[in-house]
Amino acid sequence: MPKFYMVDDSGAGKYHSNRKRNLILGGICAVLAGLCVGILIGRYGICPGQSEPESTPEKDGVFLPGIPETIIKDGDPEIGKQLIDAVDNTKIEEYLRLLTLKPHVAGSQNNLDLGNWIKDKWMEWGFDDVKLTPYDVLLSFPDANNPNVVRVLNETGGIVYESPLKEANLTGEDDPDALPPYNAYSPAGLVEGDMVYVNYGRVEDYDWLEKNASMNVTGKIVIVRYGKIFRGSKVQIAADHGATGVIIFSDPADYTWNGDPRVYPETWWLPGSGSQRGTIYTGDGDPLTPGYAAIKTAYRYPENASEVGLPEIPAHPIGYDIAEKILREMGGEEAPLDWRGGLNITYRLGPALEKTGWKIQMNISTRNQIKTAYNVIGVIRGQIEPDRYVMMGNHRDAWVYGAIDPSSGTAVMMETARVTGQLVKSGKWRPRRSIMFCSWGAEEYGLLGSTEWVEQYQKNLRERAVAYVNVDISMQGNDTIRALGTPLLYRATYEAAKKVPNPNPAERAAGRTTAYDTWLHNYPWKDEDGNSRNVPVIASPGSGSDYAQLLHKAGVTAVDFRYTYNANKYKVASYPLYHSVYETFYAVKNIIDKEFEYHRAISRMAAELVRSLADSLIIPFNVSDYSWALDRYRKALDRNYGDTLKTKLPNYDDLREVIANFSTEVEAFNDRVANMNRNDPMAIRAVNDQLTLLEKAFLDNEGLPDRSQKKHLLLAESSTDSYAGSSFPGLVDLLFEIEKAPDVDARWERVKRHFSVILFTIDSAASTLRDVIKFIPEN
Repeated sequence: MPKFYMVDDSGAGKYHSNRKRNLILGGICAVLAGLCVGILIGRYGICPGQSEPESTPEKDGVFLPGIPETIIKDGDPEIGKQLIDAVDNTKIEEYLRLLTLKPHVAGSQNNLDLGNWIKDKWMEWGFDDVKLTPYDVLLSFPDANNPNVVRVLNETGGIVYESPLKEANLTGEDDPDALPPYNAYSPAGLVEGDMVYVNYGRVEDYDWLEKNASMNVTGKIVIVRYGKIFRGSKVQIAADHGATGVIIFSDPADYTWNGDPRVYPETWWLPGSGSQRGTIYTGDGDPLTPGYAAIKTAYRYPENASEVGLPEIPAHPIGYDIAEKILREMGGEEAPLDWRGGLNITYRLGPALEKTGWKIQMNISTRNQIKTAYNVIGVIRGQIEPDRYVMMGNHRDAWVYGAIDPSSGTAVMMETARVTGQLVKSGKWRPRRSIMFCSWGAEEYGLLGSTEWVEQYQKNLRERAVAYVNVDISMQGNDTIRALGTPLLYRATYEAAKKVPNPNPAERAAGRTTAYDTWLHNYPWKDEDGNSRNVPVIASPGSGSDYAQLLHKAGVTAVDFRYTYNANKYKVASYPLYHSVYETFYAVKNIIDKEFEYHRAISRMAAELVRSLADSLIIPFNVSDYSWALDRYRKALDRNYGDTLKTKLPNYDDLREVIANFSTEVEAFNDRVANMNRNDPMAIRAVNDQLTLLEKAFLDNEGLPDRSQKKHLLLAESSTDSYAGSSFPGLVDLLFEIEKAPDVDARWERVKRHFSVILFTIDSAASTLRDVIKFIPEN
């Protein structure tokens, strides 16, 4: 309906019209004033102390006015120096002492208490957010009322020898919470019978037995020594060959040294009572919820389901004192020379014991139980790119005291977190990208805590995670750095090590002033022709720690490093006290790193690497190293399988071609980055996205053949040794003993298909490096 105004001679109509106009003009002025105030508040309230520069830096004639300098400013190396200088070795010692006061196996109250202590410290140090993330996972424990035991029985069933129920108390550390030696996830059962000695229990050891001794192990207990491959792989291989049980012992040849007859507590060499605990589950993550996080809503398979893949036969670890007594009773022919260890016996193959009617008995009572494992995730919010995460992590759980594995790494991560958090808290610095510190739970059981977290948040991580720095163990010796990682991180890792003062006085006196100098001197990387690349070796990652699932499921490029022993001098399987009750604060403080200088070196290296990744304008990934690595993987494949593949795959040479094409795209990408306008924040963001997404481009949704949870086609562990990295792992899996496959032709068809997937994936990864609007080639 139209509006009417009443008009009279007094002028009231004019008054009402002017009033309306004034109200409209006043409203407009109020809106404009509010807008101005809002702009000022947004400019100076949200970004205090930040004034508009008089002019914006210019490069290559490209001028972008109005861009705040903080958005296009590169990281300040001086911040790295401040972090390095702030790292305090006495604080690392203090943390390690606290972390090792009590046993803290996954699922225990002691482990949760440490998690809460870490959370409180991170909040105290100025973190922006800290959360505990619980997962209800299947763990495994020995039965205290019915201990696991290995026995030698005589012809009447009497006990001749029996393995100790716990390790000898050598330094007064005898906590009732300390679990006795056991292999987690071993099925319970009573097994009796003959026994066969199978060296390290590798596939090639069983092949040797069948070929040279006409012996198989079907229906027999096998005894194998620790070393060479993952213990779970030893048990799986034994089950595949028909064994009924596995005894795993630590041989003196692998855990002591002829040059020093002393053992712990005088030195770090393993005493005869020492026994290596550990999981024998060959999967990753909670066994009952494969592929999905073990949260309240998760579907859980029954333990006997094929999808779960728990070990099929009992297993138990023993020390070399009892192993010597057991092996002395072995009959049969002598073992070959390279199967003989350091025990004062004649190593024999079996299967029968020397005395008629004697046999071996294994009584295993280990039971599985669903318990809650907790991760602790702490975040320092990035100033410019808070949605991009640079991560550092270490696991918190230990089989007993865990002074080396993992608590040396936990102590180092805590000191790295302290110096980083306190510098941010002081207001002197805030990283460009968010930094995320991760204390993982239940790693020892099979990377459970990190796997469940990645499964729950992999959609976030695939889009936002930049890199992961893992320090599982910070110090297992005092000789040099040892690293493994992905090609993108080689150069950044080297550069961080170059800034770390050498903790070894003898090395400094020899002119090697940095940790990098010693690393390069001790482990120079040589190519296939023996020529030095003038950089230290960084090995390919297997699946031995928490970087695995971040890399394999989420495509997060990763590196793991530590100080290690002289592997050229000490030919041992690992640091000798590994996973024993003797891995104590006493061992670290009195034997290995008395002043915690080597711990400090790793904390400094981690702090600088994390800072560089989180604060550099352009993420310091070197894509050229991926070109070189791909060609190295190809050459390794060619050496091992080239002749066979050339006869079976007509397109085998296409691998060389797609890698060459990848290298061409890398060169073009590097040229564009070198000449880009670094004052354009959107161009910077685009390049950083390309760098971050390159690792993820090597993921395949189907996963590896027969290992669908492993998505990375280039980097994964060997299927016969979870500790060892393998390039083109799916292809190598299919080619392994292919001549023994039930249907050889069908296996070769799978090889052909997977080879085509590899070619496609490398080519697809190359496309991610092209100009963002010109990624489709002409042909």
